Amino acid sequence: MEVEVSAEAKDKRLNRLVAITVVVLSVFMGLCGIKDGNIVQGMQAAQASSVDTWNEYQAARTKQHIAEATRAEIALLATDPAKAAPVLAGYDRDIAKYAAEAPKLAADAKAQSDAYDALNVHDDQFDASDAAISTAISVAAVAALAEAGWLLGVAWVFGAFGMFMGLCGFFGWGFHPAVLSGLLG
Repeated sequence: MEVEVSAEAKDKRLNRLVAITVVVLSVFMGLCGIKDGNIVQGMQAAQASSVDTWNEYQAARTKQHIAEATRAEIALLATDPAKAAPVLAGYDRDIAKYAAEAPKLAADAKAQSDAYDALNVHDDQFDASDAAISTAISVAAVAALAEAGWLLGVAWVFGAFGMFMGLCGFFGWGFHPAVLSGLLG
């Protein structure tokens, strides 16, 4: 008994649909990858700026604390208040400068942190898009191998979700897959 194995697929229409699906999803995923890379660079810059600004804030608060302690020591130990007055006035200026500087630095650092968080939402959207489209391409390949049209339908569902998430990232839409991000994050 001989078994004839055919290298040709029975359903060429299914294979064409799989091929078109893979091409469309791959191109879309590539474009999303470029945009996501730019977002990640923006996130890195925002985080670095936030860390730097928080460090400046901490330095200003430390300098203020040192100036206040030094001023109090000089005022307490000064034997001649007239000689100590100009030195104390200098410390008063420094203390006022640091006291005014610190809240602005804290606000700037918080703004950079908020910018990072806003960009992270879009990064999560692109990550979800990438995961869904990768799954769609894999399922589409299995659909071609198994010659099962219903599997191609499953691939299209994953692909549609992936494209939706990619479009959310591109256009700045607020949809965030919190459950998915929490599960995978």
